[in-house]
This record gives sequence, structure tokens and C-alpha cells, in this order.
Amino acid sequence: MLHSVDKLNTQQRAAVKAIDRPLLVLAGAGSGKTRVITEKIAYLIKQGMPAKQIAAVTFTNKAAREMLSRVNNLLINEGTRGLRISTFHSLGLDIIRKEHKTLGYQARMSLFDEHDKLSLLKNLIGQNKNSHDADQLEQYARQIGEWKNSLTTADHLTQAELTKEEYLASRLYRDYTRSLKAYNAVDFDDLILLPVLLLQQHQAVRERWQNRIRYLLVDEYQDTNTVQYELIKLITGKTGQFTVVGDDDQSIYAWRGAKPENMGLLQKDYPRLHVIKLEQNYRSTGRILKAANHLIANNPHSFEKKLWSELGYGDPIRVISHKDELTEAQQVVAEIIHHKFKTGGSYGDYAILYRGNHQSRLFERCLRENHVPYFISGSVSFFAYSEIKDILAYLRLLINPDDDAAFLRIINTPRRELGPATLEKLSEYARGRHISLLSACNEIGLSQSISGKPLIKLQKFYEWLMRTAEMIERDDCFKIIMEMLDDIGYENWLRETAKTVDSAERKMKNVHELIDWLKRIANKNEMEPKPLADVIANILLMDILERNQEEEGAGDQISLMTLHSAKGLEFKHVFLVGMEENILPHQNSLEGDDIESASGIEEERRLAYVGITRAQRTLTLSYCTHRKRYGDISECQPSRFLQELPEADLDWVNQKTLPDEVRKERGKANLANLKTMLS
Repeated sequence: MLHSVDKLNTQQRAAVKAIDRPLLVLAGAGSGKTRVITEKIAYLIKQGMPAKQIAAVTFTNKAAREMLSRVNNLLINEGTRGLRISTFHSLGLDIIRKEHKTLGYQARMSLFDEHDKLSLLKNLIGQNKNSHDADQLEQYARQIGEWKNSLTTADHLTQAELTKEEYLASRLYRDYTRSLKAYNAVDFDDLILLPVLLLQQHQAVRERWQNRIRYLLVDEYQDTNTVQYELIKLITGKTGQFTVVGDDDQSIYAWRGAKPENMGLLQKDYPRLHVIKLEQNYRSTGRILKAANHLIANNPHSFEKKLWSELGYGDPIRVISHKDELTEAQQVVAEIIHHKFKTGGSYGDYAILYRGNHQSRLFERCLRENHVPYFISGSVSFFAYSEIKDILAYLRLLINPDDDAAFLRIINTPRRELGPATLEKLSEYARGRHISLLSACNEIGLSQSISGKPLIKLQKFYEWLMRTAEMIERDDCFKIIMEMLDDIGYENWLRETAKTVDSAERKMKNVHELIDWLKRIANKNEMEPKPLADVIANILLMDILERNQEEEGAGDQISLMTLHSAKGLEFKHVFLVGMEENILPHQNSLEGDDIESASGIEEERRLAYVGITRAQRTLTLSYCTHRKRYGDISECQPSRFLQELPEADLDWVNQKTLPDEVRKERGKANLANLKTMLS
């Protein structure tokens, strides 16, 4: 009987069995990289390495779940207890929670999302009105995130090296860092930065984690940033007991700080590094891969590779031009309807990919007008609903009374008749005393700033919340949470504020769903239920990681998504639209002749490469000769990437006139589709 490893191709098998030195697996699109990682985890365990000493990290919860599921299927009768498969940020959160004392934090810390971060920065700017520009809030937030991801703390920044704007941001960064510590909170970027600083500065902690994780596997390595690479080095130590899997041709997240040059750094930092290339593609036809290889060859490479396939050469790649964006949408939809009618496939086989979300609008309109079902990635997350944010804020404050962001969200939800003037005085008092807003509510000195009913309301809120927190510790916490909802009259509040009765009922149903979900997570291990603080921390991290991530559509629907969202997916038939200069490549990458501009073009080329390699059987490229911009019609130039594809493999559809019988056949397809929908 063949073992699963024996079913791998030669290069995949070599990657699984190479465990004696650092390994980089250069995995081309569709080459089975996830299978290699999961097979390697199973191989290590079968070789006698305890599962609890193995960790695998990736970038999304979805990828981590899929990986864990595959490993469990491979090791049905083997011990996987303690195996760690998670996102980078989940691993970082685990390190922070276990080492909170060394970091100088209390056990029940809060995790700030982007909204919390912006709120805190806004408050800090309000305290420095003469220097910081409130209109630059998001720019300051972005700059602070970039510094954290490049392993630069506020203490490392000196005025002499900074522009005026950067200096202002650095001062805000320093205040922001102090405030987070005072609130016993960390933000998303801290989940990697703080473990790195901790492991750098404390040898005993570093050795403890190196002993805990004896072998590390990293998925999508090309998407790592500076601080993530440093975390890998610190955990694996000088011996480099790791396998990293990635593809520099699919590095499309420079705007998030990803550094594809981290692949080249491996060779420098680990002279014993072994490189294995996975070049056999199991997804696409030979012609699609030839086009992808031709395109990406125009980028510089640390490592050369060429995808190939045994799936046959396939159909020519069709290129269609249109007079404007409406015609493009109409024609692409007509092409899909016709192709589905002719081949008898399903709408789920098709994807329309584009560079920016704004391009989807006309395609949606044409699909609706033709009664064609579709799904757009990036639909509203469960965590984005206001009622979910409200309840999570209550729970955050119950487990961490220093969480000012949570306090500000719920103090008037439901209404407690505490106006902005009262809250401003409370904030000033808390700042002056260097305490949290909730703690300030119970101080005798607050009566010097606030009196009468507002003071009584704040004191009562404090007493009620502390009493509830104590009961959650002592009794059945989920029973207390349900009683809390009654205490605050949350359901009545929803009825008063929702637009319709149905809307209020739907919101309350979401709240019950949230609480049931928290209960399931807490009681997953019946022998050792998770404390509420751990459950909330994991839920908040899940929210941040999955926010704006694609949710897969169910049923027979055409997929519409950006090229960024399409990474990791595959479809039988792909329509890559808007192949024009200023769209793909994006206009931001065309400005200037410097190194930054050149790297921008290279990333845009990688985006086009990702789009092409999503296609399994057919690929259609589409562009417009004219587009409406700011109310004016302007001429468009075809994307330079079209000229970088092998001419012999392209079928320029508009260069020849369709025969009458073909046009009639397509008209019948549209009519048949309409009749089907109506019936």
C-alpha cells in the first residue's frame, strides 16, 4: 500500500523529507504547496517528533483551518495533541499572553482594532492641538503601523533623521505607545512587534520558546515583512530548523509591508539553506502557464523557475477590446452566458477579476439585467454589525476595566444621558490622574469636575459593571451575560433605534448567535473550559484577521473579485478585465522614474501574473479604448502587460468579424438564459 508521501512528485517528496537543514520551497502557482506543508507535518510526527514541538504559521484563519483539517486527515491514528497551526498574529498573541509579566502587562489585556487605534490617536491629537493636524489622522496611523512592521520603536526615532511630518508622527507614536500600555492594551501590529522585542531582549524567554517550537513551517513566506522575518529567526535560532514555502512571483502585498526580498535574505542569513523548486502546475493548461512565464520573466528574480503542466496545451488566450467600460461589461457578461450555454457548465466555473473594487459596479448591473447570479467577495463581516461591536465592547470592559475604547463605545449604548461635555470632563480628569475612564468614575476627586445627576450616573455605571464582572468570575458567565442584556435593556434599545421591527429582531438574533458562539468556543474542551478573557481575545483577533477577507459564495454564482482577493483561488474560466495603462498597471505605479516606481511596476506585473494563473481551462483578457473619467471621455492605452505575452498564443477577437451564424448562436444563448431564469 502506498504511503501518502509516495504519491507526491519527486520535488514535493524531496521537500517533505528534507529536515536536516533550513529549507526554502519555491512553490509556483498551483504546484501543491499546501500539500507539501501538511505532508511534512505528518512526516515529522511519524519520524518521532512530538506534535507539540511543531508549529506552522500562515496569514489567514481560513488557510490555517484548511491546513489543520488536512493534517488531521493524514494522521487519523497518530498523536496530534499540542500541534500548533495558526496565523502569525495568533502565535504572537499566544506569546504575549504567556509572557505578559515579562512584558509588564496585566493578564487581561485588550486587543485594539483599527477603529480603536484611530479613536485613541484622535484623542491624543486633541491634546496636542497646536502641533498635529487632525486631517492627517489616517496618515499618522499608517506611518505608525509601517514603523512597527519595520521593527522601529518610538525610542529608535530621532528628529535629525525625520521630515517635519515624520517627526510629528513620531511624537504621536511615543504618546500612543504609552497610552496603550496604560490601557493594558496592544494593537494588531504589536502582536508581532512585542514578541520580537521580548525574544531579542530576554535570553531565557527566547530559549524557552525555541525549546517549545523545535520545527517551524511558514506558508506564503513571500508575504512576510521585516518584523515577521525577525520572529522566524528568533524562534528557529541559529540552527534554522524550518521550512518556508513561498513564491516571489506572487508577492502582491508591498502596501502591507511585505518584502519579497526576504527570500534572498535567507541565503545570506542561513548559508546552509537548501532550495527546492516546485514547478509542476496541477491547475492550468500549458498555454496559460506559457503566458504567465513570459510575463513574469520581465521581473528580476533571486531564483529562476518555470511552471509546466501535463494538462495539455489548451485553447488560445482571447483578447477583446471595447469602446468603453459599459460595452466591456455587457460583452463580458454576454460571453459568459454564451460559453455556459455552449458547454453546459455552471456559473460557479466563471470569475471576473479586476484591479480595483470600483470596476465591479457595471458588471453587477449587467449581470442583474441578464438575471445571472453572482457573488462579490468582501461582503459585510459578522463582526462589522453595530450590535456585535456593542456586545463585544461590554465584554471587553468586563474583562479589562482599563479598556477606554470599549468604555467610550458603550457608555451611552443604550442611552444613559451622559453628554459630550460630561465625557470630556471625565477624560480630562482621568488623564490628569493617569487612570482609566472607568476607574475615574469611582474617584472622590471627580466631584470637583462633575456633579449632580451625571456624577451619580457614572458612579452607578461603575458599581454595576464591577458587580457584573465579579459575578462573571464566580458564576456561569454566559448566564450572567444574558442577565446583563436584560439589565441594560438592550433589546428595547434595538427596537427604539432600528428602522423596522424586523431589523431589530434580526439584530437581536445576531446577538444571541454571538453569545452561543462564544459559549461553544469556551466549552470546546469540556475538561478545561476556556476563561472568558481568552475567548474574547481570540474572537477579536479573528475579527481583525478576517475583516475584509473574501467570503466564499455558495451555489451556482459567478465570482467577482479583485486580483488581491483572488490569490489562492482557482476557476475553470477567468475573465481578467480592465487590462489598460493606469488600471493594470495602476497609475500610482507609473509615477516617476525612480527605484520605487520600478518596484511598483514589478508588483503590478505580479498581480497580473496572479490573475492569469487563477485560470484552469480558459483565459480572456479585456480592455477598453475609452473610459469616462471625472465626467470626460478619455482615450485608454492597452496594458503594457499584453505586449509581454507570447503573441502566437493570443487570439485578438476584435481583429476579425464574427460570422452571422456565430452572432445568431450567441443571441440564442442569451434568449435561452432569459427563458430559464423566467421559468
